[in-house]
Amino acid sequence: MLSRTKLPAHKFLIAMWVGVISVFIAFGMLYHTSSQGDLSETYPKGFRGGACTIETDALTIGYSGYYLPKDYESSIDTIRSPYVPVQCGKVPEPATLNISIDLLYPDSARDFMLGLRLVQVEIDEKENQKEHEILSTPTQQHRSGVITLAFKLREPGQYILYLDGKNTEGTELQVKIPLQVGLNWMDHLRKNFSTFLKNY
Repeated sequence: MLSRTKLPAHKFLIAMWVGVISVFIAFGMLYHTSSQGDLSETYPKGFRGGACTIETDALTIGYSGYYLPKDYESSIDTIRSPYVPVQCGKVPEPATLNISIDLLYPDSARDFMLGLRLVQVEIDEKENQKEHEILSTPTQQHRSGVITLAFKLREPGQYILYLDGKNTEGTELQVKIPLQVGLNWMDHLRKNFSTFLKNY
């Protein structure tokens, strides 16, 4: 008799733990993070303190972006910046974007010849991807270790900012910084879920 009453309680406990673990997995999938809060393609820890990082075999960079909302109207007595931070390349709407790239590793990256190239990505009916170049900068050394660029993204969609160049040994290198303009349904869900959490 005792074993019969304990069995449902044991099943309930297992079901509860499965539910808790499922919530953590769903939360991680929604926010594209692991238990450490990092994005799988970024290093270290993806997004921290307003900057994201990307690591390749030859170069590690940190980048941060700020956009000016399209409906912003300038005011004479403005005391704070009208620019809004962008989390790892997600721009909510077409806008003017300021990006800053920090050459984190190796130290010799300041001697690399590097340039930037912005392309818009289009995907046709057959899922073929085409890139249309929008702008590019000449390759040069960046002794300060920081590269800045301001540009306007006029349409929603997918963009890639390429950091192209050569290291001191003449080896070609490339870092891809993905930019998404406009929010998809997952972003809206994430935004609404985060807003709900702030209220409690």
